[in-house]
Amino acid sequence: MIAWEHLDTATVPDAGGELRLMRRGAEYSIMTGAIELMNSRLSGSEEALATLVIARVGPAARLLIGGYGMGFTLRAALAALGPAAKLVVAELVPQVVDWARGPMAHLAAGCLEDPRVRVVLGDVSRAIGAGAKAYDAILLDVDNGPEGLSRKENDRLYSRVGLAAARAALSPGGVLAVWSSGPSEAFTKRLTSAGFAVEVVPVRAGGGKRGARHVIWLATNPG
Repeated sequence: MIAWEHLDTATVPDAGGELRLMRRGAEYSIMTGAIELMNSRLSGSEEALATLVIARVGPAARLLIGGYGMGFTLRAALAALGPAAKLVVAELVPQVVDWARGPMAHLAAGCLEDPRVRVVLGDVSRAIGAGAKAYDAILLDVDNGPEGLSRKENDRLYSRVGLAAARAALSPGGVLAVWSSGPSEAFTKRLTSAGFAVEVVPVRAGGGKRGARHVIWLATNPG
């Protein structure tokens, strides 16, 4: 069996620990401690995060994507959106973008250079607070979901205050979509209490009919 090779380490701001970029043959992994945050072989649920949303908001939407990861959500969004769409990608860790343009450039496939895309380095909560009704959809793939917090500051994204900020940033009928490695009844209730109409969608990690299940919350702002 091919051994994992440690390619690089990135420090997460605000004492958020470290990310390690690993490679084994053609397979890439981003890890924090012993936890694998993402793997290049498993892209199905990250792609579904984009396609499920765009089916609801249309091809000319204004999207905010929180967390670049390995770019699966961004690439799926670009493939489904039309030329008038606008996307902001907020990535907290600058090295993640460097990896996308370096050792994982073949996975990025030029998506960061698409004229519809603007990359913002920093906490996605700042982009959420940039303006009222600024987005038709906000897609969050941060910290393995609302129950997987490895960085305390991410808690505010999923708190009542954070959800109120997200709703204010959405247009009427806009969608807050949240990816998670597992379910959370408490988070579903929190979304409902924040005034969203909520749908919980289980999706396969690999995009097929077998394998691990992830969860996507689709929370619609009634207006």
